[in-house]
Amino acid sequence: MDTHRDAHVAAVLSPVGALIGTEEFPATAVGYRELLKWTRVLGTVRRAGAEGTGSFGAALSRYLLTQGVEVLDVNRPDRTDRRQRGKSDPLDAQNAARAVLSGRARAQAKSGDGPVQIARMYKLAKGSAVKARTQAINQLKAVLVSADPNLREELARLNNSELFRTCARLADDSRNDEGDEEEVLQATRITLCLLAGRIGQLSEQIQDLEGRLARLVERHAPQLLTVVGIGPDTAAILLITMGDNPDRLGSEASFAALCGVSPIERSSGSRQYRRLNRGGDRHAALHRIVQTRLRFDPRTQDYYERRIKEGKTRREIVRCLKRYAAREVFHLVRRTQSCPPS
Repeated sequence: MDTHRDAHVAAVLSPVGALIGTEEFPATAVGYRELLKWTRVLGTVRRAGAEGTGSFGAALSRYLLTQGVEVLDVNRPDRTDRRQRGKSDPLDAQNAARAVLSGRARAQAKSGDGPVQIARMYKLAKGSAVKARTQAINQLKAVLVSADPNLREELARLNNSELFRTCARLADDSRNDEGDEEEVLQATRITLCLLAGRIGQLSEQIQDLEGRLARLVERHAPQLLTVVGIGPDTAAILLITMGDNPDRLGSEASFAALCGVSPIERSSGSRQYRRLNRGGDRHAALHRIVQTRLRFDPRTQDYYERRIKEGKTRREIVRCLKRYAAREVFHLVRRTQSCPPS
């Protein structure tokens, strides 16, 4: 299936690769039902391949999974392949079906209907709120730089929390139309008041989302919170990385590669060494865990001192500690998601 915002194109192949039919359906609930009905008229459907199962094809994938159809995620063809073979929606749908038939497509589509998807939504909302708050804070302080000296000196001695509270209380009670200086001062006070109010609203949203994430992790993955260096936010990131179907990760090594902390060979001739994998989801969760443990965990500190005496650099030690943390997290998350709470 080739998925788009408004319509999806489906192609059905026989077990030997012969094209049976191609059809387009609207990207609606009715369209999903019609698509499945059409395919079942042509034969028995057990597996389907779809492009964009995490975006345009997410809702369709969820529907097919609920109907007992195994959905596999298909990577979009690269530009070189499309230049050689052409590009059209029916061709893309056929290529997706052939990827499943040949075994090239093996990654199962995300179910998107459990706690991991909820965590994704909360993290998305929190991330945008944090960025917007940072932008508002920078704008407020930029306004203060060019503000009236008396107002600037009055607010300069305050810390951030006091500054935002004071600016939020700035009233427009100095309306005076006699001169430009008073008008500029009035506009400055109004701007500071609005920016401070925006910062307060965003802070409340962030606090609310942090509470929701904490309750979500406490319910679905409480084991993670017992580990040194893992808080609710870090635990949510790790759950999102592991995904809705952690069974697709056959070993801790595959999870380490997914997180970008697995060593890979980089040798040539007599020069034998390894470097850190630069692929995968290189988020800051494992780095945050390691840095916290280096500050507060005696066992990690002892390991660090021992490796330093062996001649290892801090960078090499941190890489090893990330790999150990990935191993620990992998077994904790697999155990948690294999035994859902009652």
